[in-house]
Amino acid sequence: MSHSDGLRPDQGGPPTPAAKADLRPLSELRPGARGRIARVTRDLTRRAERLAAMGVSPGATVTVLQTFPGIVFECDQTELVVERLVARSILVELDKAEVDNQGGSQTRRQ
Repeated sequence: MSHSDGLRPDQGGPPTPAAKADLRPLSELRPGARGRIARVTRDLTRRAERLAAMGVSPGATVTVLQTFPGIVFECDQTELVVERLVARSILVELDKAEVDNQGGSQTRRQ
């Protein structure tokens, strides 16, 4: 899908150049990591819509609280728990200070 399909990056379209900077799946972040949601990938299960209904949408701030057995995170003052598979679909742009704490500034491929 592309922008010509009328989809924004947060709707499953391609990420914008600025959003490509240093995105990490929520599932790969360590406890204490902070950032903003850049994108929630879409699938056939309507996961993105369900997450958006809980406030998990582009621009929302997130802080990882726990990573085992499930991913526990705070999203705009609401504590949520998701399975690791769901957390993989939530792409987070880390705060600059967090990039160093999360293992450098390398961009990981999805």
